[in-house]
Amino acid sequence: MSLAVADPAEVGAVGPLSLPAVLHALSDPVRLSIVSQLADGAEHTCNSLDVTVAKSTCSHHFRVLREAGVVSQRADGKCRFNRLEVEALEASFPGLLDAVLRTSQR
Repeated sequence: MSLAVADPAEVGAVGPLSLPAVLHALSDPVRLSIVSQLADGAEHTCNSLDVTVAKSTCSHHFRVLREAGVVSQRADGKCRFNRLEVEALEASFPGLLDAVLRTSQR
């Protein structure tokens, strides 16, 4: 019996998105700020984002976002690159991300 091993370069791959999990992930002001910064479409390391919390707290927020499927993370050596899962969110919940980002800018 052989077990499939996940690609170590891809962290946080999730199955189908859950609306309650996505809404929970987007409900926190720090996580919403992270999502807003990732909305430029580029990959970012945690250190390249303007997040005003301790490193351990930042890690927690990224974990919540990853587990909800809002962001994905790619490992490159010791660096972890994060990107917003726009396509998956739009496919599952059309218009949700735009509405949340637009409302958060008020």
